[in-house]
Formats: sequence, structure tokens, C-alpha cells
Amino acid sequence: MSDDNAKNIQPTDAGEAPAETPGAEDLMPGLAGAVEAEVIAQLESECAELRDKLLRALAETENVRRRAERDRKDAEAYGGTRLARDLLAVHDNLDRALAHVDDSLRAQGESFIEGVELTQRELLNAFAKHKIEKIVPAPGEKFDPHRHQAMFEAPIPGAEPGTVIEVMQAGFTIADRLLRPAMVGVARAVPQAAAAEKAAETAPEAGDST
Repeated sequence: MSDDNAKNIQPTDAGEAPAETPGAEDLMPGLAGAVEAEVIAQLESECAELRDKLLRALAETENVRRRAERDRKDAEAYGGTRLARDLLAVHDNLDRALAHVDDSLRAQGESFIEGVELTQRELLNAFAKHKIEKIVPAPGEKFDPHRHQAMFEAPIPGAEPGTVIEVMQAGFTIADRLLRPAMVGVARAVPQAAAAEKAAETAPEAGDST
């Protein structure tokens, strides 16, 4: 080895530490920030999804509660509908029996007739407790297809077409829901020829003084 080469070689300090290896952050600046942002976005997405599921579950629970409350109220109001329909036959039979009572029958069995009338009143009182009401349209009342059932139509002079002229059987409602329609007769329009003839009969004759 020449003296010049020996001079260029510098002695190594035994106490000097080797150079540190560059870290990941030094090699890829911002990597940690990108990973953190991705994790946050994923957590926010999962949070939004869970929130949506929670709101849907709460809405469904509220709908179930409302349906249950409606079913409970319907059961209270209309739970006796089938029994009420069966009892209407009892009411009708009592009505028919009392409709045939005249003075002579009442004189022969006054106590018995009073007992039948009391039974009918008690039945109607029981109906009233369960919101069962009677439908008895008055003559001249407008025919209501939602509450009445037309059994026949007849041309009745002086009666407005489409009005009730006779009640054949009373109807009933339960809590404003139709239980049985009232069976009625309905007036229809009088034929034109008959109407003209009726008008001619009632018109004053020519030459009559007023």
C-alpha cells in the first residue's frame, strides 16, 4: 500500500452509532393520515347504517303498538257483534208478539203482556250498554243504501221518489257500524199518464168560479 492511499483512509470511531433506517412515515409521508381517514369513513358508514336500522325498528315498533291499540278498541266495540246478531231474532219475536196484542188480549193476560214488554225493555237496555242502536226510518225519510235495504218499490202519489214509505223490519247498528239494515219499502216515480190523470181530476173545471 502506498503512503498516499494510507493517508486517505480515515480511522473509524469505535463509539459512533450506525445510521438509523428510515421509518414508514419518512418513506411514505401521509400514509398514517390516509389510513386514519379511511377508518373514520368506514366507522361513519357503519354508524349511519346502524342508525337507519334503529329508526326503522322504532317505526315498526310504533306501528305494531298502534295496530294493537286499534285492535283492542275494535274488540271492545265490535267483539259482541256475532252475539248481537243472534239476539236480534229474540228482539224481532218480541216485537211480533207485542204487535198482535190488542185490548182484549191485554185484558185477558195483562200480567203476561207486561212481562213480555219488560223483557223487551231489558233487552233494549242491554243493547244500549253495548252501543247497539235501533234504526227505524220515518216515512218520508230519504232512502239510505248504507243503512236501509229496499224490499219493494211502489208508485205512491204525493210521495217523493226515493223516500221510505213503509218499515217492514227495524235495523240496528253497533258502535256506528251497520249490524243489520232496516228493511223498507221505497217510493218510486208515479207514471206520467197516471200523474196527468190525477192532475186532471184535481184541476177545477172550466167555467168554475174561484
